Amino acid sequence: MKKKISIISSAYNEEENIRELYEQVKSQMALLADKYDYEQIVLDNASTDNTLTELRKVAAQDPRFKVIVNARNFGHIRSPYYGILQCQGDAVIYLASDLQDPPSLIPQFLSKWEEGYKVVLAQKNQSKESWLFFAVRRLYYWLLNLVNDSGAHLLSNCTGFGLYDKCVVAELRKLDEPYPYLRGLVCELGYSLALVPFVQPVRKRGITKNNFYALYDNAMTGFTNHSKVPLRLAALGGFILGMISFVLALVYLVLKLLYWDYFPMGTAPILLAVLFFSSVQLFFIGIIGEYIGAILTQVLKRPLVIEKERINF
Repeated sequence: MKKKISIISSAYNEEENIRELYEQVKSQMALLADKYDYEQIVLDNASTDNTLTELRKVAAQDPRFKVIVNARNFGHIRSPYYGILQCQGDAVIYLASDLQDPPSLIPQFLSKWEEGYKVVLAQKNQSKESWLFFAVRRLYYWLLNLVNDSGAHLLSNCTGFGLYDKCVVAELRKLDEPYPYLRGLVCELGYSLALVPFVQPVRKRGITKNNFYALYDNAMTGFTNHSKVPLRLAALGGFILGMISFVLALVYLVLKLLYWDYFPMGTAPILLAVLFFSSVQLFFIGIIGEYIGAILTQVLKRPLVIEKERINF
């Protein structure tokens, strides 16, 4: 009996890429048709262009192509994760719908899976995107692992693109995460994991949805989910700055007493000190706010996605 592979993507305004995504996945799975059956599922995240129209056209000609239509745009984190949880295959492969996650890696994922690995992640060691973006990402992952106190090593340059065995997906369902950081969760679970290096291609069509806010959202989700170090830095930083301020105040007082007529108090040092300490306070209040926001998300337990329609299920 053939093993069933579920291939899942989330799409928002990807009308120019849907057809090619389908064709590339179909061609890769055709090479493995003697061993695997498959289904391809795409979640439409309330696209405002003709993405849903394209999805309907493909679904009408291939019953293995399935569509979940979201009631609204539930974001770049919740929607893909929800899609993974809906899959019922022996293994689930997640890839982005913009074709920057090459479907050509599917055979390598399945090969590693057959070797016994429960998680196979694609790792972009190189990218044809902006060198600045890639450098910032490398710095982010370095910082995240530097402050990580969860006990699990978090992999760098892995976006979630990869394969997950059905036992991993079953564990993810048990976690009931309302706003998950997938690439960190799979590392925390501790299943055997393999990496497949690749060079990320540039987007050929459409506009990237990874704007500054989306990248910042991902970054802060990773920090709040896997480290309490920023909170501890706030306390430690406050103590150190307080001690420095006390010492400077004593030095300033002594100098003024010794050189009363020649050492003016001035307003510039006071203004600089106020601005500096105000900025430090706002920075750490922002960090605390991120953790409070993460707690609020967990407490509210709102659903990952509300569906509007299913096609070909």
